Amino acid sequence: PYYIDLNENVYVQASLHNSDQNLTIFVDTCVASPDPRDFNSLAYDIIRNGCVRDSSYTTYHSPYGHFARFKFNAFEFISRHALVYLQCELVVCRLGDYSSRCYRGCISRSKRETSS
Repeated sequence: PYYIDLNENVYVQASLHNSDQNLTIFVDTCVASPDPRDFNSLAYDIIRNGCVRDSSYTTYHSPYGHFARFKFNAFEFISRHALVYLQCELVVCRLGDYSSRCYRGCISRSKRETSS
């Protein structure tokens, strides 16, 4: 467990343990929930599909592609729940493959056209 108070910053670092220097990682989605088994019903999106949902989210550049570093501020969620769990999804890509998910950034879902 990582103990924090309301309005404190939470710093996160994810690392890829692989000797292949041609790989990089990308934070695709991070969600907070008071239930470690349910990140859908009562959840707070910090970042989803590469799109930042929390205004306090900040990415920290790393000179090494094997690290993803970011921070966000502890939010009102914490004042209503004794425990909050964080679930993040990361993507591993080939370094320099600009068609890969790692280089596309925020992907918002396109709206479907409705027909009469």
